[in-house]
Amino acid sequence: MNNLGLLQVIITIITGVLILVFPRILNYTVAIYLIIVGVIGLLMFMR
Repeated sequence: MNNLGLLQVIITIITGVLILVFPRILNYTVAIYLIIVGVIGLLMFMR
Protein backbone atom coordinates (compact mmCIF):
# COMPACT_ATOMS: atom_id res chain seq x y z
CA MET A 1 0.00 0.00 0.00
CA ASN A 2 1.39 3.36 -0.93
CA ASN A 3 1.37 6.49 1.22
CA LEU A 4 -1.77 7.95 -0.39
CA GLY A 5 -3.69 4.74 0.24
CA LEU A 6 -2.57 4.74 3.87
CA LEU A 7 -3.63 8.37 4.19
CA GLN A 8 -7.09 7.50 2.84
CA VAL A 9 -7.47 4.70 5.40
CA ILE A 10 -6.45 6.98 8.28
CA ILE A 11 -8.86 9.70 7.12
CA THR A 12 -11.67 7.13 6.89
CA ILE A 13 -11.08 5.97 10.47
CA ILE A 14 -10.94 9.54 11.80
CA THR A 15 -14.12 10.43 9.91
CA GLY A 16 -15.93 7.41 11.33
CA VAL A 17 -14.91 8.29 14.89
CA LEU A 18 -15.98 11.92 14.43
CA ILE A 19 -19.40 10.83 13.16
CA LEU A 20 -19.84 8.53 16.16
CA VAL A 21 -18.80 11.21 18.67
CA PHE A 22 -20.49 14.21 17.01
CA PRO A 23 -23.47 13.00 14.92
CA ARG A 24 -24.53 16.60 14.16
CA ILE A 25 -21.45 17.18 12.02
CA LEU A 26 -22.28 14.27 9.72
CA ASN A 27 -22.90 16.51 6.68
CA TYR A 28 -19.62 18.36 7.09
CA THR A 29 -17.52 15.27 7.74
CA VAL A 30 -18.97 13.44 4.75
CA ALA A 31 -18.45 16.44 2.48
CA ILE A 32 -14.85 16.96 3.65
CA TYR A 33 -14.15 13.23 3.39
CA LEU A 34 -15.44 13.09 -0.17
CA ILE A 35 -13.34 16.09 -1.18
CA ILE A 36 -10.19 14.60 0.37
CA VAL A 37 -10.77 11.18 -1.18
CA GLY A 38 -11.38 12.83 -4.55
CA VAL A 39 -8.12 14.79 -4.33
CA ILE A 40 -6.22 11.65 -3.28
CA GLY A 41 -7.78 9.77 -6.20
CA LEU A 42 -6.69 12.48 -8.63
CA LEU A 43 -3.17 12.46 -7.22
CA MET A 44 -2.96 8.68 -7.60
CA PHE A 45 -4.30 8.93 -11.17
CA MET A 46 -1.81 11.64 -12.16
CA ARG A 47 1.23 9.61 -11.05
